Amino acid sequence: MKKAFLVGAVGCGKTTFKQVMLHEKQNYDKTQAIEFFNNLIDSPGEFTEHRRMYSALNVTANASDVVVMMQSVTDHRQIYSPGFARMFLKPAIGVVTKIDLAEKEDDIIFAKEQLILAGATKIYYISNVEDPSPDNQINELIDYLKEDVVKNETDRS
Repeated sequence: MKKAFLVGAVGCGKTTFKQVMLHEKQNYDKTQAIEFFNNLIDSPGEFTEHRRMYSALNVTANASDVVVMMQSVTDHRQIYSPGFARMFLKPAIGVVTKIDLAEKEDDIIFAKEQLILAGATKIYYISNVEDPSPDNQINELIDYLKEDVVKNETDRS
């Protein structure tokens, strides 16, 4: 299983996704510091939102196999600077979160474009709530993270 480092803005769904992955009861829990679990690392949203904390993200990413950049469809800010993922020596994927809350298709498109601009090599679309729609790729994301080997994702050509 890959060790995933979850990064993203405050309230984008990092901790809720961690709770899903670890089969924990879903409840709001504000992450105050970087937290390490078996195969997950959860980060406070402030670390992504404030550039002065980028060094903490960079150092912590070294303990992971993949950086998981998360962007909520409800957040219309530019969270990641262009090329954000290049600061990591690990592959970076993107996750559009809260797809069940998208008011229009443009919300999903905006989130996806932000992740691509930041340097995500693959994009997943998820809802952490019970969402049986075919658009919810949470099981595909979990399967990806459960794979043993990171395959050719460090090539960012």
